Amino acid sequence: MPRSFTRRDFLRAGATGAGAGVLAFAGHAQQPPAESPAPAARARTGAEFITQDTQDAIDRGLDFLARAQQSDGSFPLDRLGGSGATVGITALAGLALMAGGNQPGRGKYGKAVARAVDYVVGVANGPTPGFLTTPETQERLLNTPAPMYSHGFGTLFLCEVCGMLPGAARDAKVRAALEQAVAFTVRAQNQEGGWRYEPNPQFADVSVTTAQMMALRAAKNAGLFVSKKNVIDKGAAYIKACHGRDGGFSYWKGQGFSAFPRTAAAVVGLYSAGVYDGPEVTQGLRYVMQFTPGRQFGAREIQPQHYWYGQYYAALATWTAGDDYWTQWFPAIRDELLAKARAGAGAWTDPYHGSAYATAMALIILQLPNNYLPILQK
Repeated sequence: MPRSFTRRDFLRAGATGAGAGVLAFAGHAQQPPAESPAPAARARTGAEFITQDTQDAIDRGLDFLARAQQSDGSFPLDRLGGSGATVGITALAGLALMAGGNQPGRGKYGKAVARAVDYVVGVANGPTPGFLTTPETQERLLNTPAPMYSHGFGTLFLCEVCGMLPGAARDAKVRAALEQAVAFTVRAQNQEGGWRYEPNPQFADVSVTTAQMMALRAAKNAGLFVSKKNVIDKGAAYIKACHGRDGGFSYWKGQGFSAFPRTAAAVVGLYSAGVYDGPEVTQGLRYVMQFTPGRQFGAREIQPQHYWYGQYYAALATWTAGDDYWTQWFPAIRDELLAKARAGAGAWTDPYHGSAYATAMALIILQLPNNYLPILQK
């Protein structure tokens, strides 16, 4: 078997315009056997499922995101009575643009990526060093302040661009911001081993915990030192403690009912900790696959306010699991997202968090087979 691509391989390939084929998301290197021809590698990632209609929708979505970017480099929250910039949405938009092959200063939307980086780095140097949030807008999630979500997504985004910035000085600035952000994440973990909306909470939840676990795994892959040795192990233990008898995951440790979005997130959280098998992963994936797009689900099964969040994590979970999980899930969610795009005039929409958020989530999902993002390599 050939060796897995490293982050350095990705950077070298991206600089020469040959970045496709180098993603190993959430710990699974998507590399074919040495004797396999190129078409087999394409089939393993599902890149053949990106039809012309899909690519056209992607192109319109990328153009929409670039036009939605605000003058300070951020992307807006424009729903639920809120307005202004949020780090979380900006980070997701930046990742979506990168998933199209754009790097800071390189590619059609390279300037947009670079401006998003500058915005997030600027927040890291704000009133609370390393805390990637904008308290003046309270980073509202369903009218609930949730700054640790933004912090997790923002840290993940900076990890993905670390080493890609043109110029040593700019890259050093990103790395310095990341070191502060990662240290803040470690300090914000609570006694249960998880995280919640605010730093150092009394209780944690599986959703915010997964966001931090992804960021920490990406940080390690980017070569950053995670000072607290057992922080990831404790996070994995917390996620496992949310596993239920029905195979799904509850929102809280040891209480609550299972649901699709949080189960998909929990599986990704375990992958981020290097846990690729065991009953929690196997049963969690089976639970997620019950909700393969293509049929109607009740509001309790897939809550409208958590639609994009759930589909984002389900795509990442099935991508990592590979094989039948991925080849069944991706065409189904692709067709569902294309149907939504036809009614969205170039963008996807969400009444709770706005069009930039929904479009970024849709683009990350649809562009996973491109293999451009160096996220969580094994």
